[in-house]
Amino acid sequence: MRVVLGSDHAGFEMKEKLAAHVRGMGHQVLDVGTNSDAPVDYPDFAEAVAMAILNHEADRGILICGSGVGAAVAANKIPGIRAATCHDCYSAHQGVEHDDINILVLGARVIANELAYDLAWMFLGAQFSGEERHLRRIEKVKELEKKYRTSIPDTPVS
Repeated sequence: MRVVLGSDHAGFEMKEKLAAHVRGMGHQVLDVGTNSDAPVDYPDFAEAVAMAILNHEADRGILICGSGVGAAVAANKIPGIRAATCHDCYSAHQGVEHDDINILVLGARVIANELAYDLAWMFLGAQFSGEERHLRRIEKVKELEKKYRTSIPDTPVS
């Protein structure tokens, strides 16, 4: 499988270790940065991971920031992306099996590297079930994307 990895500065160290681990699992890795722990903005790397998937350069992505929250929010703004912050093994595989997530988001300040390895293994080893109820729900998600793609006004930052 082709796996794209990206992180902000908070996730840089975990990304480096996880990239080696994913390669060791036999997957191809595309690293879209960041390349140091110098401060950067997570939306830039969420977009880079998402676009690698949408442009068919990768099959799935792993995105890392400090908590996993901001990167997931940013990635999910891109139509066609289903990103989920998962810090437990059940969610990492069930998210693929039922919700067809294409990006696993991790919080480097929340979980240890060993758990990240397990989560990557569960995520990358899972397959979408294709069951009718899951297909129906994903179609509804896609309809929400279409419905609100251009009709949402800018939301002021509090």
